[in-house]
Order: sequence, then structure tokens, then C-alpha cells
Amino acid sequence: MSHTVEWKVYLYLFEDEGKTKARVELDTGKSALTGRGHARCNPDDEDVPVIGDELAAGRALHDLGDQLMRAAEHDIERVGAPPASPRPRPGYGWIA
Repeated sequence: MSHTVEWKVYLYLFEDEGKTKARVELDTGKSALTGRGHARCNPDDEDVPVIGDELAAGRALHDLGDQLMRAAEHDIERVGAPPASPRPRPGYGWIA
């Protein structure tokens, strides 16, 4: 069975109170999720705005990814599948 959908993702970056803040919104057409992240330059470091943008955006996307995983796990349990085993996930490298 073929399955194609389009989800829209909007990423907003802005400065607020000395921080770069990011908000990423996912619109599936049936539901919406919002991820958030922020970054702040250390006063001892050179101010490179693109680095703050990258960090804030990455953190917002990571937050959104975590929310999507929790939603999927909830939906899997809702359809009667057993919960996933709580085995630790590797941080880097290939999965054995």
C-alpha cells in the first residue's frame, strides 16, 4: 500500500532578552506540535549570530523530535502493542 502525506514545518528564530530563541511548528493537517529551543552567547566568546541560530534551531528541532517519538509511542500502545523495552540507546556509532 502506497502512503504519501505532506507535513508542514515552520521554523522561527528571534532575539529576546539577550537570547536567540527558536520555535518550530509542525502541522500535519490533523494535529500540531511545537518545539522550542534557545541559545545564549557566553560573554567571553566572540559573538557569531549564526552559531546562536544553529544551536537554538537544533534544540527546537530536538524538542520536536522528542515530542513526535512520545506521540508515536503513545499511539503504538493505544492500538494494543506491548510497550517498547527500556533498553538504553547508543549515543554514537552503529546499533549492534
